[in-house]
Amino acid sequence: MQMNPSKFLFTSCLILGTLITISSNSWLGVWMGLEINLLSFIPLMTNHNNILTTEASLKYFLIQTFASAILLFAIITSYVMSHTTFQFNIEFPYSILIISALLLKMGAAPFHFWFPGTMEGLNWWNCFILMTWQKIAPLILLSYTASFNIFLLCIIMTCTIIGSIGGLNQTSLRKLMAYSSINHLGWMIAALILSDNLWIFYFSMYAFLTASIVFLFNCFQIYHMNQNFLMLTHNPTIKFYLFTSLLSLGGLPPFLGFLPKWLVIQTMAETMSPFLITIMVITTLLTLFYYLRITFSAFLLNYSEVKWNSPLTLNYNLFLKLTTLASISTFGLSLSTLMYFLL
Repeated sequence: MQMNPSKFLFTSCLILGTLITISSNSWLGVWMGLEINLLSFIPLMTNHNNILTTEASLKYFLIQTFASAILLFAIITSYVMSHTTFQFNIEFPYSILIISALLLKMGAAPFHFWFPGTMEGLNWWNCFILMTWQKIAPLILLSYTASFNIFLLCIIMTCTIIGSIGGLNQTSLRKLMAYSSINHLGWMIAALILSDNLWIFYFSMYAFLTASIVFLFNCFQIYHMNQNFLMLTHNPTIKFYLFTSLLSLGGLPPFLGFLPKWLVIQTMAETMSPFLITIMVITTLLTLFYYLRITFSAFLLNYSEVKWNSPLTLNYNLFLKLTTLASISTFGLSLSTLMYFLL
C-alpha cells in the first residue's frame, strides 16, 4: 500500500482512535475513540480505480454508525436510569445492548452479515486491518463488560458454527478469510472470558498468521481459488509456504496455529462445560476441511499453464521474508515445545 501523506495521516488517526478507546476511563471517551477510528478507516478503504471499494466503504460506514448509535443509546439510557457516572458498571439489560453493539462492530456472528461482503470489495492490506486491528478495541471493551452467561455462550457457538459452515462453498479467498476470522472470533471470545492474557496471546498468533498469508496473497495479487493453482505452478516452494500457513491458521498440529487453540482447550476443560469445547473442536475441524480441500488439490494435482502466463520472478529479499514467515508458522510449535522442555 503506497503511503502518501493523506494515508499516513489517516493511518495515524486510526491507531490513535483505538488507543483512545482502550485507554479511556469512561464510556463517552470510548465512543469518541471508536468514532475517530471509524472516520479514519473510511478514507483508507476507498480507491478510485476500484468501484467495489465505494460500496464496501458505504456498507462499513452504515453498519458501524448503527452500532455506535446503539452503543451511545445504551450508555445514555443506563446513565439516566441509574443516576451514576459514565463508568464501566453497566447493569444487565444495558450490558446486553452494549455487548451486541460491540459484536456488531467486530463482525461476530450472528451480526456478521456485513463482514464478508465488505471484505470482498477491499484490497488485501485493508482486509488485514479489518480482520485484526479493527477488532482490538471492541474485544478489549468486551473484556471490561463480559462475563460467562447464556448470551455469550450462544455467541461463541454461533461464531464457530457460522464461521466454519460459511466458508465451505466459497471460491473467493477474501470471503474465505472473512469466515475464518468469524470462526476465530468465537475462540477469542471464549479465551477472553477465561483470561486476558489468553485472548491477547490468541489474538497475537492469529494476527501473525493472517499477516503472513495476506502478505503472500498481496505479493502475487491472488484473490480467487483458481489463481492459487494457475499462478503458483512455477513456484512450488511459494505454494508450499502458502498452504502450510493456511493449515497453520486452521489449527492443524504440529503447526504454530495449534498452540493457542491448545491453550484455550486446556483452560476451558478446567472451567467450562465439555459440550462447548466439543462444538468448538468439531467446527474447527470443518474449517480445516476446506483448508485441506484447497491444499490437497494444489499439491497433488498437476495444472496446465499457458505459455503467455510467464513465471513469476522473486527477488532475494521477498523470498527471504516469505521463508522466514513460513518457517515460523510451520516450526513454531515444535520450537516452543522444545524450548519449554529445555528450560
